[in-house]
Amino acid sequence: RYKNSYTYMSVHTQQRIVHFLISFSPSRNEDLKEMLESNKESLKLEAMKRVVGLIAKGKNASELFPAVVKNVASKNIELKKLVYVYLVRYAEEQQDLALLSISTFQRALKDPNQLIRASALRVLSSIRVPIIVPIMMLAIKEAASDMSPYVRKTSAHAIQKLYSLDQDQKELLIEVIEKLLKDKSTLVAGSVVMAFEEVCPDRIDLIHKNYRKLCNLLVDVEEWGQVVIISMLTRYARTQFTNPWKEEGVFDERNERAFYESDEEKTRDETEAKPYMMDPDHRLLLRNTKPLLQSRNTAVVMSVAQLYWHLAPKNEVSIITKSLVRLLRSHREVQYIVLQNIATMSIQRKGMFEPYMKSFYVRSTDATHIKSLKLEILTSLANEANISTILREFQTYVKSQDKQFAAGTIQAIGRCATNISEVTDTCLNGLVLLLSNRDETVVAESVVVIRKLLQIQPTQHSDIIKHMAQLFDNITVPMARASILWLMGEYCERVPKIAPDVLRKMAKSFTSEEDIVKLQTVNLAAKLYLTNSKQTKLLTQYILNLGKYDQNYDIRDRTRFIRQLIVPNDKNGALSKYAHRILLAPKPAPVLESAYKDRDRYQLGTLSHTINTKASGYLELSDWPAVAPDQSVRNVEVIEPVKEWAPSLGKTGKSKPAKSSDDKFYSDSGEEEEEKGSGSSSSEDGSSSSSEGVLHILQNERVCPESGSDAESHVQKNSSQSSEESDKSSSQSEKSSSESDSEKKERKTKTPLQKKTVKPTAKDSRYLMKRAGPTSPKQHTKTIFVNVINQHSVLQTFSYSHWSTLCVSLFTQLCPLSLAFPLQVSGPAFVPEKSHDLLHRMTGKGLSAQYQFPRQPCLYQPTMVSVQISLTNTTDHPLEQIHIGDRSPTGLNMHCFNTIECLEPEASVTVFMGIDFNDSTQAANFQLCTKEDHFSVSIQPAIGELLLPITMTELDFRKEKGKLLGMNESSATITMAAENMTSQPISRPVATVANLGVVPSSQGNVHRFAGKTASSRAVVLVTVELRESSTALITINTEKSVMGSMLLRDLKLALAQA
Repeated sequence: RYKNSYTYMSVHTQQRIVHFLISFSPSRNEDLKEMLESNKESLKLEAMKRVVGLIAKGKNASELFPAVVKNVASKNIELKKLVYVYLVRYAEEQQDLALLSISTFQRALKDPNQLIRASALRVLSSIRVPIIVPIMMLAIKEAASDMSPYVRKTSAHAIQKLYSLDQDQKELLIEVIEKLLKDKSTLVAGSVVMAFEEVCPDRIDLIHKNYRKLCNLLVDVEEWGQVVIISMLTRYARTQFTNPWKEEGVFDERNERAFYESDEEKTRDETEAKPYMMDPDHRLLLRNTKPLLQSRNTAVVMSVAQLYWHLAPKNEVSIITKSLVRLLRSHREVQYIVLQNIATMSIQRKGMFEPYMKSFYVRSTDATHIKSLKLEILTSLANEANISTILREFQTYVKSQDKQFAAGTIQAIGRCATNISEVTDTCLNGLVLLLSNRDETVVAESVVVIRKLLQIQPTQHSDIIKHMAQLFDNITVPMARASILWLMGEYCERVPKIAPDVLRKMAKSFTSEEDIVKLQTVNLAAKLYLTNSKQTKLLTQYILNLGKYDQNYDIRDRTRFIRQLIVPNDKNGALSKYAHRILLAPKPAPVLESAYKDRDRYQLGTLSHTINTKASGYLELSDWPAVAPDQSVRNVEVIEPVKEWAPSLGKTGKSKPAKSSDDKFYSDSGEEEEEKGSGSSSSEDGSSSSSEGVLHILQNERVCPESGSDAESHVQKNSSQSSEESDKSSSQSEKSSSESDSEKKERKTKTPLQKKTVKPTAKDSRYLMKRAGPTSPKQHTKTIFVNVINQHSVLQTFSYSHWSTLCVSLFTQLCPLSLAFPLQVSGPAFVPEKSHDLLHRMTGKGLSAQYQFPRQPCLYQPTMVSVQISLTNTTDHPLEQIHIGDRSPTGLNMHCFNTIECLEPEASVTVFMGIDFNDSTQAANFQLCTKEDHFSVSIQPAIGELLLPITMTELDFRKEKGKLLGMNESSATITMAAENMTSQPISRPVATVANLGVVPSSQGNVHRFAGKTASSRAVVLVTVELRESSTALITINTEKSVMGSMLLRDLKLALAQA
């Protein structure tokens, strides 16, 4: 029956079943390898689709790298695309194999298909090997002049990767960034600004000529690019424009006088206040970012909001309120960030969010951190008009089952009572009623808040102090009991009968109280001894005797200090004179402030603002200049962007009339039509999300006939129609950006734009000749800069046909180790969590450092060992400029971490270093420095941490072992426990001692492990053979005989103690 049902299944259903069975088969990778190595293009294409599907599901497909990389030179465009998608994902992990195909990547940089060129550049920049930096630099320079905006966009992404690999290339990269900043394409703008922010954020001079262009392009740039550009322009505007918040000036954008204004009134106004004239470029930025408040992307809205907050005049900032409140309907993570920024804004400008107060009411489904932020905002918005409404809300919140939220509500009530004197008595009475609550958390928090409020007006609330003393026996929370005792001692003269009785009760239970309660009991006894010694002298002596022998040294020290202070004798008579002034000095009332009061020192929307600490890479906003810099540096002709042409994948259809930028931005139907017409194709670059980016990516066989940022566009058959559309769009953009009456009049009288005949440049002519037909290699030459090992620069000219041969031979000379050694480095089998002390906090004057080996390949240099260092500031003050100083031995090759500008108190930071130990256990000595001190430290590696695990088959293991016999072999026999003579107890100790990879074994009693040294790449083979009578033979084969004997000693100890 089942056989018949399968026969009548649809073909589609059968294919899905087969695909399901294959994908979950244990040998699916073997099947995929066979398909990738077959001679049929269809099988290879199907295999690559499945491999990319595995990657999309988050599964590891790295073992297929050798089989996939063989197809990188395939002539099938679809197959080549999928191969490049795979290589981008795994090129950094499989660097040695990826380097073998570097000549293929370089040939692909000349491919007619823009997607192949971009993918080749992306793969090339993903190979993190310093030796190919010159080749990457050449590829980026050529891609920056490519005719496809998508390739130019990819080159901007590659700039950041190259800069992180080799910062010495900064000057050359700045030249490329300067060139790309002049690009007219909206697809390139966001990427190049991101590269600018990463490489040279201080080079403001590069932005001057491109400022107005970026402002005009902003609406049409992809969302990711909009966020980056807005952040950069915010910093730029703070350095180039004057402060629009000047209170002494009257804001007057157009400076137009009234028609009937008299000269006398004019003179009087000029003497009273000087009008503020906003820079036209400042106004241009505000006007062009305002429409983005309607964006569907929350990051864009948040970026525009912070721009208006930091740059706009105070009377214009309120336009961001509605957009921010709208974002509160989004996900919980978005709500958290938005509410944090609103909390900061509401402290300075309450009027902005007061009309939307109901939007900040707490919902029962909100998380605790969301509730706390809404509570913070409601407290900041409280004033005499709405305090009654807010207090009614707080009464409901106090009854919440969320104890942390209920405690926060009580603190908020205390802040309201402090800020608004009219409701202080009401809030105090309400808090006193909460003292009868059954919940200890609510009672304890109420006591603490009442204590703070009573410090403000102690004379008027002696009844409340008496009431709290009556409830003292029922309160068990230590902080609440300590607060009541502090109140009794501070105002003991106002309750002379009650305070001694409370001290008597505490004397009975002193030994069973918490430390914080004991300390306040000692303080209460000392104050009563000074003010009412007749009743409390014996009680005080009894409590001081109990504290003298307490287990806590703080209490013992406090007791001895108090005894010497209040009990006079011959030795301390001078000190006892000041006992009243020391213990009974008037205390200032505490200030109940918002936790977000000082967060405005960080730029809104940044990570530093979120965590309230300066994060790595944070760029501070500069102060407004007193005098505006010369604005003529931005005086360049503003050229409207020319949209790039991208051919469709389907049938050629009639072109649609162009829409205005506003229609395109606000319309949903237009986007749906574009998605239908674009087909089912996905973008290679995850950072590009706009429809324009998709059109450029979906180009298979033809390169779009457009020049780069330096050349003019080609005249196509439909040039007249496109020019008319550009005229329409340009006139519409002018209409939307104009606000003054004079500008409107000029637009009415403006003549239509003239059509220009564009002549192709010499570069375009060469391109057309190349596309027209094949040419001889002699007609095309390339100038190649070669950086040879002897560090002499050689400038040679080679023909295009010799280019690939040159690259292979050059690279073979530059990195013989990477190409000659075929074994792959695998992931660690076990990473020990044990850390070692690098610098003790006592030796480091509060700076504590620990290090451990993460057993990962070092990104800085292949011969280095990666070291993870955790730095902790245990002092009460910041530590500045933490860096690496002198090192020894002299020739020690070490990659230091970047200088840590500031480490806050009790803060920790984790950094990574790379050290080339040269296959030796000799300690690396260096200095760990702060701004004031230098500390000598050393890192001592275990022999097993100098190895990298490798993967090999059992056959390869036997072959390599056969080459390393005689003096290259060392062995020893050990006795093990009977229960440890299995696979798991053997592998774990070996992997703990040494960073080795496990080699599959066909023999149950033989366990094999393989690795290679990090510095010299010498093979290390370990064999553990289990024998009778609970014995085992350990054999190590390596040409590094000293390392072999040391590793054998450690393995013997580990396996014997397992």
